[in-house]
Amino acid sequence: MSGETDLFKNKNVNFNILKKRAYNLRWAEVPDGVIPLTAADIDFPVSEEITKALIDYIKPGYFSYTPTLGFPEFRREIAKYLQERRENIVSDNVLPVDSVARGMYIVAKAILKPGDEAIVFDPVDFLFKNSVSSAGAKPVYFPTKIIDGKIDFTNLEKYITPKTKMLCLCNPDNPLGLVYGDEELSIISSICNKYNLYIMNDEIWSDIVYGERPFKSILSVDDDLSKRIVSVNGFSKSYGLAGLRIGYIYTQDHQLFEKIVDASDVKTTAGGISSLSQVAGIAALSKAGKWKKEFIQFLKYNRDYCYKRLSKMKGISTIKPEATYVFWINIKELKVTSQQFVDFMKTKEKVALVPGSEEKFGPGAEGYVRLCFATSHEILAEGLNRIEKGLKILNKEK
Repeated sequence: MSGETDLFKNKNVNFNILKKRAYNLRWAEVPDGVIPLTAADIDFPVSEEITKALIDYIKPGYFSYTPTLGFPEFRREIAKYLQERRENIVSDNVLPVDSVARGMYIVAKAILKPGDEAIVFDPVDFLFKNSVSSAGAKPVYFPTKIIDGKIDFTNLEKYITPKTKMLCLCNPDNPLGLVYGDEELSIISSICNKYNLYIMNDEIWSDIVYGERPFKSILSVDDDLSKRIVSVNGFSKSYGLAGLRIGYIYTQDHQLFEKIVDASDVKTTAGGISSLSQVAGIAALSKAGKWKKEFIQFLKYNRDYCYKRLSKMKGISTIKPEATYVFWINIKELKVTSQQFVDFMKTKEKVALVPGSEEKFGPGAEGYVRLCFATSHEILAEGLNRIEKGLKILNKEK
């Protein structure tokens, strides 16, 4: 059975709009004719229920101040969603913020002091490193080694010092596409308890899971550790709402939550989240479930197709992601740098990818590139055709 539902057919992709609005290495920033399989954002319009909720809110013409800690209804919807995933969060411990990125900076500011250290997995999204550094702390990279589809934590304790205050966790993992299972979460929990570490827990990808391993939050592993976990989540990946910048921070410990609130600057009105963003978030959680289910079904269809194609291409290798809508592709056999590979593909074959640079993912990212497959099947297929054509040239030159 095809996973290509009516909602996610190529005819529903408005390329004229994308060329005007899709920034961050995507359609609005690449030359005409280039296919951007770059930033982790989607090429489809959002759920009609979300659009309708925004229109209904806008029509009366009032855009007044919002409550300091966010709309109560929004906080309740978030707590309900988290409770359904056994994360045991009450709405009083939920803080809406303007993006997961902002949430990570707030968490780092609340927990870390200058001179502290925080464990950052390598490779991982650059926001972990940047948020830790913004607090005056030092990110300490832990090189991740995958064995049998799981990260090997044998040497993790070697990277912990008396200055280590926090461990940063991205579950599911970006860019590796792995879902942390019971074994990995138990190891992380045990180590963090042993050294009394806090955890910054990014769950932005937790809805985009394909079934090989179900998502389980580290919040549900250990009651004592849960008091030192601060989590961030949002709506950009699951609902295509990156431009509305909707995120939220949550924790089980109310004293820790108060520190988060203080660090967020919402009490001074310097921080906060717009009313429209919260309206969209409420609609997403309460009305867009069917859209999200079909979206994930379509993504699985694209993922399986993409993996089948990539696996047959000479000179590269990859693993099938259990979650996210990105592939992390090993290009080391080609004897070119990540940036050289990306430049060649964009210039010669008119397909754009994200280089595995230290700036974006950490020092262990060199020799890899990232590909996003959250586009129409036709666009993905053509992008892969261009990559395959480029690889034939690079394989001859190596």
